[in-house]
Amino acid sequence: MNTKLLIDALVHQTTVLIAQLSTAAGIRAPLSHIADQVFLELSREIEAQGIGRKVVADMFGLAIRTYQKKVQRITESVSAQDQTLWQAVLEHLSLEGSTSRRALLKAFERDEPIVVGSVLNDLVSSGLVFRTGHGETTVYGLTEDQDLARALSEQKREGLSPIVWVVVYREGRMRRTELLGRLTLDEDALDSAVESLVEQGQLRVQKQGEDVYYEADQFLVPVGAEQGWEAAVLDHFQAVARAIGRKVRNGSPKSEEGDIVGGATLTFPIHAKHPEREAVLGLLKKVRADVNLLWDRVQDYNESHPISEEEKEEVSFYFGQSVISPDDP
Repeated sequence: MNTKLLIDALVHQTTVLIAQLSTAAGIRAPLSHIADQVFLELSREIEAQGIGRKVVADMFGLAIRTYQKKVQRITESVSAQDQTLWQAVLEHLSLEGSTSRRALLKAFERDEPIVVGSVLNDLVSSGLVFRTGHGETTVYGLTEDQDLARALSEQKREGLSPIVWVVVYREGRMRRTELLGRLTLDEDALDSAVESLVEQGQLRVQKQGEDVYYEADQFLVPVGAEQGWEAAVLDHFQAVARAIGRKVRNGSPKSEEGDIVGGATLTFPIHAKHPEREAVLGLLKKVRADVNLLWDRVQDYNESHPISEEEKEEVSFYFGQSVISPDDP
């Protein structure tokens, strides 16, 4: 098994996914922390596999002291909330109202004018900001005044709850401080999300001494739901990654007839008049319906026959479908 080539390919595909997510629906997500976050979490996971720090440092091509200092520096700053210039300009317009280009360049004089100009053009083209006039006297303002900014803020708050829900569900009983660190959230944002989840019966809060713990028995984003797609993506990605990881750790990467851990990927070449086109395109709908029926039966049984934590065995089944048409780039 050529592990290096596999890792390189996985990193490439992951960066493609991150690039698509960071620009989805007109959003420009902050990415300045990515390199440090990857280094810190990767080093922690390698050490968790029982590998000594000297060996881990060598894997990163660093001396042990350099490695330790880097881990300490990143750990101390990991809770800082990043903000892109894109977000900063949007918030500035929300607070100040319509503002001239000259005033905006003055407000963001620490940033390169060409970068500020590019951000403004991006915001205008996305429909979030309007522009009138030309040159230095051009005036920018939020579309629909401050209502749009409030709507964006509300979407962000609502979108947080499913992420909290899926992380707690997948990790099991989780300490509040651990969850804050994992998601790099401020306490007010977490409290708002937890309150919403508790009200809907999706999360339980338990106190043990001075510690607060969260628990979730299930996670489900219904088909058609407008909120929670981010959590559904995370849940699916985790299931795929864990299945691959467990397969590798079992010491036998190859597939066997009796496998209960693994996956399969099939690609169907079809065309507009192919006799099996509808059957192939309908696979997602068919499998989703079959799996949901089984899931309902399992849930019905578990409600009348609760499973203790000592006996619980979790099976994550993942499936997905994508279509690349001749017109796609």
